Amino acid sequence: MAIRYDLWLDPDDVARHRAVEAELERFFMERFADYPHIRLFGADPYDYDAPFNRLYDVLMARAGEYCERHWHYVPTPEQLNRTFFRAVGRSNKFIRDDPDDGDPPRHDA
Repeated sequence: MAIRYDLWLDPDDVARHRAVEAELERFFMERFADYPHIRLFGADPYDYDAPFNRLYDVLMARAGEYCERHWHYVPTPEQLNRTFFRAVGRSNKFIRDDPDDGDPPRHDA
């Protein structure tokens, strides 16, 4: 199996990797705007049919394809995951079921 990830092929091109990651984060934020408020996890965080988990799978696939098509860049799964969750953290589209989950309250939601 050949290595395809741009980050692995050219790790010294830091500016390009950061630019693509910033674009990925914007891509996810724009996609979140297409959905109503989304409840984070719920009773079972491992319920793969839960809306958040289905959204994650779909957007990971779309973001990878988008990167390759528009930027001719193949992101690593870690880059996709990190930028997705950075966007989740910045978005006001997500509702937490348990406000006492150890995280400080968000006043911007």
